Amino acid sequence: MKAHAHPFLLPFCLAATWLVWGSTYLGIKFALLSFTPYVLSGVRYLVAGFVLLAIVKFQRAPWPNLRQTLNAGIIGILMTTIGNGLTCVAERTMPSGATALIIASTPLMTVVLGHLLGTRARTLEWYGIVLGIVGIVLINLDAELAADPRGVALVMAACLSWALASVLIPRLDLPEGAMSSAVQMVVGGFTSIPIALAMGDRIPSHVEPKAVLALAYLIVFGSIIAYSSYVWLLRNARPALASSCSYVNPVVALFLGWLVGGEAVSWPLVAGIAIILTGVVLISRASHHSQAPEPEPEAATD
Repeated sequence: MKAHAHPFLLPFCLAATWLVWGSTYLGIKFALLSFTPYVLSGVRYLVAGFVLLAIVKFQRAPWPNLRQTLNAGIIGILMTTIGNGLTCVAERTMPSGATALIIASTPLMTVVLGHLLGTRARTLEWYGIVLGIVGIVLINLDAELAADPRGVALVMAACLSWALASVLIPRLDLPEGAMSSAVQMVVGGFTSIPIALAMGDRIPSHVEPKAVLALAYLIVFGSIIAYSSYVWLLRNARPALASSCSYVNPVVALFLGWLVGGEAVSWPLVAGIAIILTGVVLISRASHHSQAPEPEPEAATD
């Protein structure tokens, strides 16, 4: 399914990844009140994956072949088991807003990895990346990230894994449409469960209502809607535009932290947010002025 065939999907998917994912950092924080990180990640993606799988099969979507299933499984492990799992671990000790700030480095990693694999970044994209980094530096003048170096390292590892998956998706033979997201989430959820068991984690006998509501929100909005939107963007838009959600997510996360958590908003935050949004505009313009999206690889190419 190409972007020009359904032009309304591009703004919808961008809104889902920018706004919904920005709120999931706070959702993860609430869910961690009762669930351990890999129990949370495993349950979230298993439930979301099977629900989405049921939906696409009800729509008579064909089953993927073995090659497509294995490729989707690799992406699922990179994005959900490693990417989201490590983020959940980090958020046990880090504020949700600070976590989102670090993840804003993902587009830089995506563009650099894509460049190394043959997708040359446009000049406007590089300008947008540089502005994004400047904005992150300004924001970090206010965030006390140095207090938790282990958490920072975990989130950076999550970013790298997510960026690698982002540049691989357009290059791999994957299932069509939402079937790809369903397989990725099911595999990612399944591989999270043994990690949780190895860490001695179990589903708690008593959970707080707030944690249950947060988990439900993460499943429906954060996974079924936003995750599927992100995968669609990676296959139909420029990599830098698809991953630009990492620039907007901190804005949403910081706003929710101020609104719900009572966190202070200082001038470095305001200035950093303004510069980050300017970088997003440049990345978006680079994508808008490009030719039609690059054709997907043939099934024989991996």
